[in-house]
Amino acid sequence: MLARIWSRRTVDSAFSTPDNSFGFLRLLFAFAVLVSHSLPLGFGEEDPGGGITHGQTALGEIGILGFFTISGFLITRSATRVPLPRYLWHRGLRILPGLWVCLIVTAFVFAPVIALIERGSLAGVFSEPGGPFGYVLNNAAVAVRQYGISGLLIDTPYGRLTGNSVFDGSLWSLMYEVLCYFMVAALAVAGVFRRARWLVILLTTALFAVIVRDFLTAERIPGPQGEHGPFLGIGGLDSYSLIYLTYVFLLGALVELYRRRIVLNDAGALLAVLVLVNTLQFGGFDVFGYPAFAYLVLWLAVRLPRPFQRIGVRRDYSYGFYIYAFPVQQLLALVGVPKWGLLPYIAVATVGTLALAIPSWHFVERPAMSYKHWTPRVRPADHASARRGPGGG
Repeated sequence: MLARIWSRRTVDSAFSTPDNSFGFLRLLFAFAVLVSHSLPLGFGEEDPGGGITHGQTALGEIGILGFFTISGFLITRSATRVPLPRYLWHRGLRILPGLWVCLIVTAFVFAPVIALIERGSLAGVFSEPGGPFGYVLNNAAVAVRQYGISGLLIDTPYGRLTGNSVFDGSLWSLMYEVLCYFMVAALAVAGVFRRARWLVILLTTALFAVIVRDFLTAERIPGPQGEHGPFLGIGGLDSYSLIYLTYVFLLGALVELYRRRIVLNDAGALLAVLVLVNTLQFGGFDVFGYPAFAYLVLWLAVRLPRPFQRIGVRRDYSYGFYIYAFPVQQLLALVGVPKWGLLPYIAVATVGTLALAIPSWHFVERPAMSYKHWTPRVRPADHASARRGPGGG
């Protein structure tokens, strides 16, 4: 027992087999976001998690931090093992088809249904500025430039809370995820992962220094989704979300890069839990809690019982669950499901979201991923031309 607690097993050894609980953890984090959104979307009330943690974070933000930790670990591994074109192809297949279908379903299924409920007809829905077609086109490149559709969903608990039409508020984080993908690609092309891993440590330390500065100087510690200014003047891209989420992503990346040196054991997990509990209660979560949380996520991935390791291996519903939960919760709020109470609202929203996440995986995401190894065919004539060189000589 003591040997396991104080084991010197490295991350490389811990993840030497494909058996892990990343699929379960991703689904759990997506569910955490749904639960966190339930009070704002269903009842027009702020998530109480911010009060419990003294404004440092909330359950949904913790879920997003979990996503970025896992992504940093796995995406960095992918970038070190496949060529750049293949890496970008894989990342595009995983994100874009599911997103595009979600946008279409939201714009041309959810929006008309909501219009019929709110207005009794579809009059003006497709002709008004900011309509369904604009919603799909404006958001197709991952960055969300249009949250509402034709002024719908204003008269919902969340609409009254914010004064805005919002169909899928969860999509905001995808832009930061994709930017991290490009960052990893740039580091891989520059040879940093092979010859200068210390530069990743330097970059992570620089971001950590910004977080420490905020901790020491800000009246209210900002974190992901806080009140932040645009990054480099780019609207919709705020500096603190970029810094904080990139930092967490890099924590996962560093664990992958130094997988042969970092020890992953029960003693470290216990220390991480103690740090998390104390920072969430007394402050410093962004400074000390982020690394502790990242360590705990990776430890759970290898220490959870075997039944958890089977979840998500063949059927990964987490992405679909994440991108569909918000519009499902908005629709349920509009038709009055929250009147049944918080727990029934969460339960119905979970079932409704799974009803979309499951076909999203089976009919969109998995078929798209089946093209991971696709390679453009080169005609024999092209081979001959390539051998002859320019001019055919």
